[in-house]
Amino acid sequence: MFTFSGKGSITNCDGITRRDFLQAGALGALGLTLPSFEALRAAGAVDKSKDSRSCIMIFNLGAPSQLDLWDMKPDAPSEIRGPFKPIRTKSDAFEISEILPLHAKMADKFSLIRSVYHTAAAVHDTGHQMMQTGRLFTGGINTPHVGSALTFLKGRRTDLPGHIILPETMGPTGGNMPHGQDAGFLGKANDPFVLNSDPSSKDFKVPDLLPPKEIGEVRLQRRKELRELVDSSVKNFESSETAKLMDANFASAYRLMTSTEAREAFDLTKEPMKVRERYGMNRFGQSCLLARRLVERGVRFVTVNTFITVFGEITWDIHGSKPFTSIEGMRDIVAPMYDQGYTALIEDLFQRGMLGDTMVTCLAEFGRTPKVNPAGGRDHWPNCWTVTFAGGGVKGGRVIGKSDDIGAYPAERPVQPGDIVATIYDSLGIDLETEIPGPQGRPFPVVDRGMAPVRELFA
Repeated sequence: MFTFSGKGSITNCDGITRRDFLQAGALGALGLTLPSFEALRAAGAVDKSKDSRSCIMIFNLGAPSQLDLWDMKPDAPSEIRGPFKPIRTKSDAFEISEILPLHAKMADKFSLIRSVYHTAAAVHDTGHQMMQTGRLFTGGINTPHVGSALTFLKGRRTDLPGHIILPETMGPTGGNMPHGQDAGFLGKANDPFVLNSDPSSKDFKVPDLLPPKEIGEVRLQRRKELRELVDSSVKNFESSETAKLMDANFASAYRLMTSTEAREAFDLTKEPMKVRERYGMNRFGQSCLLARRLVERGVRFVTVNTFITVFGEITWDIHGSKPFTSIEGMRDIVAPMYDQGYTALIEDLFQRGMLGDTMVTCLAEFGRTPKVNPAGGRDHWPNCWTVTFAGGGVKGGRVIGKSDDIGAYPAERPVQPGDIVATIYDSLGIDLETEIPGPQGRPFPVVDRGMAPVRELFA
């Protein structure tokens, strides 16, 4: 039996304080294994009332314009307010842009935070890191995506992975830096499963649920052996000596590859065509539908990338001139696609009784400049922007925070990326004092000290 010393606020029946457990349970140097979900619950690190919750993070790569969508300034000069008009919504608390009419009809289901900001460089990659992990990567330390940290702490519920990225991880966005969509210092064993396929394509098939290419030559050989074993004797495999000798990752791979539940979860042909069309027969819409299917089947965390890169496709990155997107491109292509896919997801979750246990957060790396540029677009602006939250205990139809008269800086209730990540952890029942094993095995808090959930979303 290990004994620990330290000051904590709660002591369990073995005399170990909650804080001691949260710290020591993550320390590999003490020879302790990964704390189980039940052990975390017993130590008070997990809110039992939130055990059933999942999260869908929609990451709006490219960064939508707050001034043209969520935080309009109709009384500002034309070079500030832009070409679009605000419309009334189902919420008395806010108006939004006319190019999001479906959002307006269900504004009672989601809430806005209009005062998010960061002070790092105005490049896509830094914002990706901060908004998905809560931190800017420094000193060669890559912090884990919130979905990977959650899976590390709670494990998976079913044969499906704990964290899945759709349709693929972020590609080039100009900074040549990591985007924060993996497990970072938690190691590749905790990386998310990545679909790497377009679910809207005609030939879309259930992916091969085996470990990623990075597993190296030794594990590639094990993969081959695993396939041969599965092909030859699925029935007897679990009791074979080879199976007993496999490491946890490969046992997990076998579990996935042979799971009917896992394969059927990815099979969109099981959905009525009417449902698929409601989401939109495009990559984003079908990814949102797939996300619903996955959380419905027990996946704790799904990340949906609205776009993969800001180059070579129409995205939220509305600089106004090629190779980027014009405001017209946002109006005619991006906004209608997003409006349809997102509202279909919220509507579907609500009708199935799943919204209360499924947080849907729509994030971005920064906002857009208050002034329209000479090309008719807007450039990068990390000083103030808007994100949305729905489900998972969030009260819809609210506005938290306020920007100044031109949408340039927070005027009330400034919110940092770490606060956003803390809000996600809080919704999913993770105590913010929880620590995971960081570089060199040192305890590493899931969020920086001083970061706090935006509790007004839940009040």
